[in-house]
Amino acid sequence: MRPLYKIGAFGAALAASFTAAYGIGDAVSPVPTDTGGGGHESAAHSEPAGTAPAGTPAADTSPGGLQISEDGYTLDLRTPRVRADEPSTLSFVIRDAQGRPVTDYRRAHEKELHLILAARDLTTYRHLHPTRSADGTWTATATLPEPGGYRVLADFTPAAEDAGLTLGADLAVSGTYAPDPLPAPSATATVDGYQVTLDGALRAGGESDLTFTVRRDGKPVTALQPYLGAYGHLVALRSGDLAYLHVHPHEEAHGSATSGPEVAFSATAPSEGAYRLFLDFRAGGEVHTAAFTVRAGERPPAAGREGQRQQRGEHEQERRGHEREHGHG
Repeated sequence: MRPLYKIGAFGAALAASFTAAYGIGDAVSPVPTDTGGGGHESAAHSEPAGTAPAGTPAADTSPGGLQISEDGYTLDLRTPRVRADEPSTLSFVIRDAQGRPVTDYRRAHEKELHLILAARDLTTYRHLHPTRSADGTWTATATLPEPGGYRVLADFTPAAEDAGLTLGADLAVSGTYAPDPLPAPSATATVDGYQVTLDGALRAGGESDLTFTVRRDGKPVTALQPYLGAYGHLVALRSGDLAYLHVHPHEEAHGSATSGPEVAFSATAPSEGAYRLFLDFRAGGEVHTAAFTVRAGERPPAAGREGQRQQRGEHEQERRGHEREHGHG
């Protein structure tokens, strides 16, 4: 699907991510189980450059969420401002080229539409599954903890289309605003007693693998539960413009079978720069979200003893190389 920069095969389903209370500066926070209807993501697959046959037009790899209107569809956000730290109901309509509300959607990963809310400084994140009324109006409730500018991203596929869209609109949250800096890159995040480690790096313009390992009290979690048709769901937002990069895991969930401790994804970053990754996973009957900051083209700092050993090895290689260059080895 064109505006969603999705990578990997996820079959006939899809996942979304944003529904809990996150405080500014919190790396991670729990996402309450959502019972609302609506939410989508298609299984569109972006091929690496050079794989298309000769003469085939180049695929559009533009990231999604940067436009409020595209391909004849418009995100009509009826609540463009809310108050900070208060439960607020967001209301919006997806309109077609004739201005009519869209009331028929393709379901993917158990939902018709996925709604993402993210602060401009990427320290607050919500993944909501809003409910749709018969007239096409979508509603969702959220409490956004801090004032400032936010981006609303609607991810869906109209029933009349084969490809999905991600449309975006600005949301103002009133109050005294002081933006926080983007959290520093790290290969580890802790949420609700779970430790999540990231192995891999985003590569600008090319596909790369990202593997997340979930542990609790230092022990691998091998009972990750299905969530929206998979064992993990990953959303990446580019710092600066909040371009939406949606990736899919390598492994689908089947029935009630559990998996773990690893959840692997394939992803392609549209450009160099900083990204914020939000991993949703279900364990112990609840959905948790672990957040990471990464830079396309750079590996996140290694973590723990293993990371320290890796860093010592790298320093030793540098020392030996320096000695050889100066004739000391």
